[in-house]
Amino acid sequence: MPCGNVDRAPTVKQVAEAYQRIVGIVHRTPLVRSRLLSERAGCELFFKAENLQRAGAFKFRGAYNKIASLSESERQKGIIAFSSGNHAQGVALAAQMHGCKCTIVMPEGSSPAKVSGVRQYGAELVFSGPRKGDREARAQALIDEFDYTLVHPFADPKVIAGQGTIVLELLEQLPEMDVLVAPVGGGGLLSGCAIAAKALFPHVRVIGVEPQGADDAHQSFGKGKLTAIEAPASIADGLLASQIGELNWSIFRETVDDIVVVSEEEIKESMALLLTRTKLLAEPSGATAAAAVFSGRIDVAGQRVVCIVSGGNVDVASLGMYFGTSAPHQLKGGD
Repeated sequence: MPCGNVDRAPTVKQVAEAYQRIVGIVHRTPLVRSRLLSERAGCELFFKAENLQRAGAFKFRGAYNKIASLSESERQKGIIAFSSGNHAQGVALAAQMHGCKCTIVMPEGSSPAKVSGVRQYGAELVFSGPRKGDREARAQALIDEFDYTLVHPFADPKVIAGQGTIVLELLEQLPEMDVLVAPVGGGGLLSGCAIAAKALFPHVRVIGVEPQGADDAHQSFGKGKLTAIEAPASIADGLLASQIGELNWSIFRETVDDIVVVSEEEIKESMALLLTRTKLLAEPSGATAAAAVFSGRIDVAGQRVVCIVSGGNVDVASLGMYFGTSAPHQLKGGD
């Protein structure tokens, strides 16, 4: 994988070190419960609201931990990241906070809301072609020219450790947990959370969720080997990596119990349920974990389940498309 960082997986101790590094910087996001949605799912259901994180997604955790861990010399030379949006915004904000130059490579046609967010945080924006590998290739060319340090979106131990800090917060908010469900794009979020969860919650099941049109991790699980797909496609634009990282795959094989797949309509319905019942506005990627529970893809009966709502960066203009036909009107209101 171009620009990848195949390295040792972080330990739970390194996740704890990341937590100490970022505590007081990241938002301690709430753990939200809906009585009605718990009854619907037949379990005690909680939502870790990372859509309320700084820059609108969990990505800020890993980005800040990575940049805070760099030497002053590395930060002075500048950093670079490639991303469709949420990682881009997290890196741009973390770089701004450290006073270092930041370049972000995004594909043409990226979400306008996410492009705007990157610009507002002061990063230099470079667009790449839409084809597989275009972002990575453009970023590598800039690294070769300017000696920038890459903040990889998922295949970096410091980034993975930063994402795992979500579970350390969960340990304080919910001392017992049976199932942890998280979306899978490149695998950074699920990797970090699985490392921490398996160490801190001895009996927990860790489940990843992908959209049907971007199910490379699910295919990898089924085949028992790392598998790529040529042209991932989904409304969940944050989950469109064509292949999880090699480092992430090695972590998955040791710590993840299953990867399940949800449909586009199930994602839309999940977005609507989260908004109407919990007042959490999740982007499509952020609603996939909950979609797997609502659609019965995971056996959760009678268990204590946490779904990570990974992001909330939604284009306002797109809301009608997501909610026009899928909003469950009979469930309007909050509880």
